[in-house]
Amino acid sequence: MPTPRPALLDLAARAQLFGHLAAMEKAGVPVERALLSLQVPARAKAALASLQTQIAGGSDMASAGLRSGVFTQLDSSLLRAAQASGCLAAVYQRLAERYNHRAQQAAAVKSRLLMPAAVLVLALFIQPLPALVGGQLSIVGYLWDVLWPLLLLGALYGLGRGLYLQREHAPAGAASPLDGLWASVPLLGPALLRRNLRDFFDSLGLMLEAGMPMLDALPKACAVIRHAPLRKRFSAVQLAVQRGQSLAQALASVDFPGHGLALGLIRTGEASGTLPASLLNYAGVETQKLDSLTEQLATWLPRLLYAGVMLWMAYGLLTGAGFGPRLPADLG
Repeated sequence: MPTPRPALLDLAARAQLFGHLAAMEKAGVPVERALLSLQVPARAKAALASLQTQIAGGSDMASAGLRSGVFTQLDSSLLRAAQASGCLAAVYQRLAERYNHRAQQAAAVKSRLLMPAAVLVLALFIQPLPALVGGQLSIVGYLWDVLWPLLLLGALYGLGRGLYLQREHAPAGAASPLDGLWASVPLLGPALLRRNLRDFFDSLGLMLEAGMPMLDALPKACAVIRHAPLRKRFSAVQLAVQRGQSLAQALASVDFPGHGLALGLIRTGEASGTLPASLLNYAGVETQKLDSLTEQLATWLPRLLYAGVMLWMAYGLLTGAGFGPRLPADLG
């Protein structure tokens, strides 16, 4: 049976979900009772009911959450590892913090884009007005000049969002032909790689902290990596550790962003017996870099949008040209 797409909860709702589960797990409340007191948006009620039914039937939380559409593939992979290592509450809490952080960042980007988007829409209505007043455009032609760029922008947004959701919810271990393309996109590519690295080191550190052996934790941490080329590189680490190398020795031949810092922290952790903490510290460093990239995006994207709108309006005023293709003459 195909896995439902987990698009029922937004980032804030996911943060609330995992925060509730973390609190109930720490309090020792059985998961069946914890789910009874869980509040979700109306559109997610059916998925929650499916989750409750599967838990009552004996399914584990990670598998039931994925099959019901409540959890993403990454959520399920982390929770499956947490169930095996006994650190479920810690992973719930970490996921709650991560989703809450992402929700705050998304809200900041949206709020900064709201004004330039409003300016763009206003410009679309104003730009063809002189032609309408001068009789060069009919009402139908004016509406066409206003609506078609809005429809185009909406289609581009929908396409981008669809590709993002498809990537987020692809089965674990699935390769995407777009992986190489995503990695080459400025800002987005480095963010994608650092996010995968953060998830790998974060999950590995959590599992080792809970007492899971390295040879058991490494395959589960590798499965968390969504970017296929990067996952292939890190699969060699697992084989090297199986042959008796330390984690630092195995990672020495693997090229990835932040390689030098990661090796330094891991060598220090292995020498001092604090490897889990070192891995989690490095995951924290990657999170800070991701935050910096997001802040750059939130700062420069509105400015670029403003500049684009101003240039387009100036071009229209100087040339008298419209935004795009004109309505056929017999309709104008």
